[in-house]
Amino acid sequence: MKKHLLATTAAITMVGGAASAQDWNLDWGGYYNMDVLYNDASGNQVAAAADLDGINIHQNGEIHFTPSVTLDNGMTFGVVVEMEAANAGGGADGIDESYMFISSDTMGRVEVGSENSAGYKLSVGAPGVGFGINSPSPSAYHPTAFLPPAGAFPLGRNAMGSSATEVAGNNDTARISYYTPSFNGLTLGVSYAPGNTNVQNSGLVDRNAGLSDIFDIAANYSQSFGAVDMTLSARWGTGDAGTVFANIAPGLDGVVGTADDILTPAVIQPGDPETWAVGAQFSTAGFTFGGSYAENTTGALFGVGDTEGWSLGVTYDIAGPWRVGFDTYQGERQGVLFGNGTREKSEYVAYQIGAERSLGNGVAWRIYAIDSETSSATPGTIKQTTKSTTVGTGIRLTF
Repeated sequence: MKKHLLATTAAITMVGGAASAQDWNLDWGGYYNMDVLYNDASGNQVAAAADLDGINIHQNGEIHFTPSVTLDNGMTFGVVVEMEAANAGGGADGIDESYMFISSDTMGRVEVGSENSAGYKLSVGAPGVGFGINSPSPSAYHPTAFLPPAGAFPLGRNAMGSSATEVAGNNDTARISYYTPSFNGLTLGVSYAPGNTNVQNSGLVDRNAGLSDIFDIAANYSQSFGAVDMTLSARWGTGDAGTVFANIAPGLDGVVGTADDILTPAVIQPGDPETWAVGAQFSTAGFTFGGSYAENTTGALFGVGDTEGWSLGVTYDIAGPWRVGFDTYQGERQGVLFGNGTREKSEYVAYQIGAERSLGNGVAWRIYAIDSETSSATPGTIKQTTKSTTVGTGIRLTF
């Protein structure tokens, strides 16, 4: 790998005179979390034949390759490639996010490739200590294989499970984003994605087939006022849901799937999905308080599938190496609307208390307890529930 990068540097030197005096900075870093958890699962939706109580081991880590070069004019060109340390994510090749960036102090930053939107990256939520429950990945502490079947639980990149949302829950799709330089603490961002892909090239997007033309805008403001540090965020995003056809009939050539097909659009077309969120954090005297609120709308008739959720938390830095905290995330989804005006509703609720001790540069030990529940309530029926109580400890490495 190093020989290849050095060869690339030599090629750039020969081709581009403007970069001839620069050397590539072959940075890399990442994180690795290893946790041992004890789970006690319950609820009427956990199958009688399943025994989920006991110890489980959860690991999560990534290696980040971030080579870059800064030219004489002050512009920096670089690449970010994030490789999963355990191939549970990122697809068959283990690559999570990958994109190119161009930045300068006066221009700001442009990112092009498979990455989250500006709305996602500029958002803030409740502070927390421990595993992280304002997250689209609760499967380490919650029995997601036994979610209540009457409901639907879009926990990933969706307001039901996290205020870190994306339009229709898209993830690391191929997009272009721009971030302004910070103006007295204010940073603005905008993103556009032609289609809904995940760590793949967008290709030629069929804008009638599904979600496309995803647009996001966001703002983040960070400033200090005396002994108080404050960060605020707001974001909004939308996309085109495409077109549904009630019938596609052959034209004069007698073949379906050619340019002379006869199209009959459906009477009811899907609405465009949206998401919006706001968040805040305030720090003073060792305390950090914060929270967030987010919504996702599907565009479906009668708001079926719309979600909302909020986070709230507080942490305290004890004099010395310890930090403690408490936080919660609570979300819900609107289900089927019945003729009498009632509807099915699904909920996700999680509470966490935790502590973390710094052991050295980039090394921390954490302990925590999490109580979580998913449920679905349909009028006139017994409430369906899946619950979990978890205690855990782990080592968190950042490098």
